[in-house]
Amino acid sequence: MLVHKAYKFRLYPNKGQKIMIAKTIGCSRFVFNYFLDQWNTAYRETGKGLTYGSCSTQLTQLKRGLTWLKEVDSIALQSSLKNLADAYSRFFQKQNKAPRFKTKMNQIQSYITKQTNDNITVIGNELKLPKLGLVKFARSRTIHGQIVSATIRKTPSGKYYVSILAETEVQPFRKTDSAVGVDVGLHDFAVLSNGLRFPNPKFFRTLEKKLAKEQKKLSRRKELAVKRKCKLTEAKNYQKQRKKVSRIYEKMVNARHDYLHKGTQAKSATSCGNACMTNILLA
Repeated sequence: MLVHKAYKFRLYPNKGQKIMIAKTIGCSRFVFNYFLDQWNTAYRETGKGLTYGSCSTQLTQLKRGLTWLKEVDSIALQSSLKNLADAYSRFFQKQNKAPRFKTKMNQIQSYITKQTNDNITVIGNELKLPKLGLVKFARSRTIHGQIVSATIRKTPSGKYYVSILAETEVQPFRKTDSAVGVDVGLHDFAVLSNGLRFPNPKFFRTLEKKLAKEQKKLSRRKELAVKRKCKLTEAKNYQKQRKKVSRIYEKMVNARHDYLHKGTQAKSATSCGNACMTNILLA
């Protein structure tokens, strides 16, 4: 059966590509906030929102007045607008709260671009992306299927990642007659009814002292920046320390993900199913 499968890779953009990624993220955020304000105004006045089609037409006119919007990937701007329309659609269906304005202080900055005329392709150890050209990336595995879209992300620690969504053919899991019970505890992370045990590595505890030490430094540098009446975005020492703290959190997340993948691939847990163990380890 055909499914959408995601592949995540580390990106290594050069200086010019980093600037273009920052511009694209900023322009996508601007388009989202601009039309969110238009949408909120229409909703207050009429009780109804706008439509994706009407906003898309306004976006074309907006580009004529704001020429800097033409510098970035146009598909990324359309994707940002589409995300806003989907968010408001779910809001009217009472599936979630109303969308909120985006901020550049958010922990993870990203934008989405879609496949059009082979504008997203893999060439050796480089990835071709719209407006960025060929970007070096850590090609840890082969992408199978037709590429649908790509999401470029910048983490708080300053690293870049790309998540490629591909449409590929997969075989469904074989049904089993008997299921394996799972018991989640504190001493052992999980115990299966077949006797297999998953120990609790406690990744946070191993880095707790180091994290506390670096967070204290971050607080002191924030106080110094406030006393000097300097913006935190312009305080170099604060930003350096913020990245150090972010790297510690990132290390814990990577350790958890590594443990998750190894746990789901355990031979003795195959009868439970990868999906079952994934839900347990992510809980």
